[in-house]
Amino acid sequence: MSRREVPLQRLPHGAGLALPDYATELSAGVDLLAAIEADVVLQPGERKLIPSGIAIALPAGTEAQVRPRSGLALEHGVTVLNAPGTIDADYRGEVGVILINHGDAPFTVTRGARIAQMVIAPVTQASWREVERLEDSARGAGGFGSTGSAARKAGTGGV
Repeated sequence: MSRREVPLQRLPHGAGLALPDYATELSAGVDLLAAIEADVVLQPGERKLIPSGIAIALPAGTEAQVRPRSGLALEHGVTVLNAPGTIDADYRGEVGVILINHGDAPFTVTRGARIAQMVIAPVTQASWREVERLEDSARGAGGFGSTGSAARKAGTGGV
């Protein structure tokens, strides 16, 4: 596993909060914390932008993906609305997390609460080449569950 240095600026409202860190040696992501002054209550069905108190300068060729925390999703129905949210390498603003409450009870976000994960990942930019026709494949144009439907019809299982 490799590490790359990423410049990070702690914003004034992030003072006193821990910097992102990997919980274990093989963790893929770091926790983002809520950099809020007062509790924020998310009613069922409500979404809000929660500040993290940090800004980052990613190396060229990388992105940061903001992802839900599985415990919040399972226990409270709270998740990241645009998951995964992408932070581009040239963005220099605050990392924000759009949380939504899909649960059936209000959920309170407190200062310093772990609200999302952030994963740094490599990026490939495509060079587009327009063609008249695409090459055939075994799957063809089937989508939205089509890979399991042929297996079900043949009686071999599938998703």
